[in-house]
Amino acid sequence: MTRSYEQHHVCGEEMAVNPGGMDMQALLQQAQQMQQQLAQAQQALEEAEVEGTSGGGLVKVKLSGRGQVEDITVDPKAVDPTDAEETAQTVADLVLAAIRDAEAQVERLQQEKMGPLAEGLGGGMPGGMPGLPGF
Repeated sequence: MTRSYEQHHVCGEEMAVNPGGMDMQALLQQAQQMQQQLAQAQQALEEAEVEGTSGGGLVKVKLSGRGQVEDITVDPKAVDPTDAEETAQTVADLVLAAIRDAEAQVERLQQEKMGPLAEGLGGGMPGGMPGLPGF
C-alpha cells in the first residue's frame, strides 16, 4: 500500500499532510507529549505510597503506587492475650480490610495519574483520536 502526501507551505515551513487532511507533524508532536506525560505519571506512581487502615487505625498497610505491599503494622492493642484464636482471626480480618482500603486508594491514585492520558488516547471514549483507527 502506497500513501501519497501533499506538501503544504505554512508560515514558510513545508508540512506533509496526507490526503485526509491530517497534519502528521502535529500528530507526532502530540504523541511525543503524551509519551512524556505517561513517563511522568509512571514516575509519580513509582514514588507514591498510600496507607490503608482498619479497626480505627489498629492495622495499617502501606502500598506502593504500583500496588505492592511495603509494610504492615498491627497495634498491640489489637491483640488479646487471653484469646489467641479469636485475636488471630480478628487481626487477619483487619489486615485484609486494610489491604483492601489501600488497594482502593492505589486504584484512585492510578486513575488520577493515568486516567487523563487514557482519555487523550480515546480510552473508553467514542471517537478516540480522530482519523486513527482503533484510537
